[in-house]
Amino acid sequence: MNFPFHIAKRYLFSKKSRNAINVISAVSVAGVAIGTIALIVVLSVFNGFDNLVRSLFNSFDPDLKITSVIGKTFSSDNEKIQMLEKAEGILYLTEVVEENALLRYDERQYIATIKGVGEDFVKMSGIDSMIIDGDFTLVEEGKPYAVIGQGVAFNLAVGLNFISPIIFYVPRNTKLISMNPAKAFNRKYIFPSGVFAIQQDFDSKYVIVPLFFARDLLGYTNEVSSIEIKIDPAYETSMVQENIKELLGPDFSVKNRFEQQELLYKIMKSEKWAIFLILTFILVVASFNVIGSLTMLIIEKKNDIGILRSMGTSISVLRQIFLFEGWMISLLGAFAGLVLGTLICWTQQHFGIIKLQGSGSFVIDAYPVSIEIPDLIWIFLIVLLIGYLAAWYPVRYITKRFQP
Repeated sequence: MNFPFHIAKRYLFSKKSRNAINVISAVSVAGVAIGTIALIVVLSVFNGFDNLVRSLFNSFDPDLKITSVIGKTFSSDNEKIQMLEKAEGILYLTEVVEENALLRYDERQYIATIKGVGEDFVKMSGIDSMIIDGDFTLVEEGKPYAVIGQGVAFNLAVGLNFISPIIFYVPRNTKLISMNPAKAFNRKYIFPSGVFAIQQDFDSKYVIVPLFFARDLLGYTNEVSSIEIKIDPAYETSMVQENIKELLGPDFSVKNRFEQQELLYKIMKSEKWAIFLILTFILVVASFNVIGSLTMLIIEKKNDIGILRSMGTSISVLRQIFLFEGWMISLLGAFAGLVLGTLICWTQQHFGIIKLQGSGSFVIDAYPVSIEIPDLIWIFLIVLLIGYLAAWYPVRYITKRFQP
């Protein structure tokens, strides 16, 4: 049996002559446990919101998006672009035209982005599952329809049961400037078929229309703003992305979902780790109780230390005893915190006990939670490291007095 560990275990669980030492030890365990619980709960909530945001953006953003490095549009008749349909790993592909337009509905006006999409768009995205009114219909019996964001519908006061169409205005693509406003803009109208709600940035910006309607409105023939791609699940996105980059060359940009919303994802990740560092600092402060507990224990056990020294026990073994003592306090707190923190997150994940205020305006009713194993491992290791450092200083400092 490991002698230092055996002695440390007896010291930890045996009754001390001074009850304050027992109280401080219990407070130390509780402090470490509460800090561990806070880390697990907060990081799991961040993971939940991160997964929620990713799922919402994934309903609109494609697996891969191809745009031109130079200019707003490019020709879909490009030989390299046409070769994409035969590229390995591509499940669906659709041409997209995007442009800002002035929308008018009855007496209201609003500037939004029209997004003309091909037939495969609904197969590539999950936007049809985000419809809150009407349905996702872009073409019916050859007649075009629009699916609009909730924010656009609110600003225009659009009602699907009304008979008024939405009128689009875009500047004519011509070098000549007309003094007549009626001739300076292309004008077309379309009826809405549905309203979607994904995320405020999308809901207040986009109106989805058929590709042929957008091209006709903008005066395009075969121009596209981008090409959106759905990857076959059997293939790695990174591999397909590199193959497409190699095929198209430097004139085109090929971005995955992370790169399309790179700033947002980086901000969310940095916020998560900033909170992690703040809570870790709080855990360090809570671990000062371990220093007090060990200091008082060493003072109480000075007679035992003297006996052990007279029996030939080295200073290094004495230090190991009290290091094990401090480490076990941290270990008990870490284990209790992991169990309780995981239990709290599991309860919230399955039962949604803590609700979001004003949940009627959100896509979820309760705080989202996602427990990730790597987070639990990192938390456990950090707690053990802090516990070791908290035990090392008082043990090394005080046991110097017992050197010959």
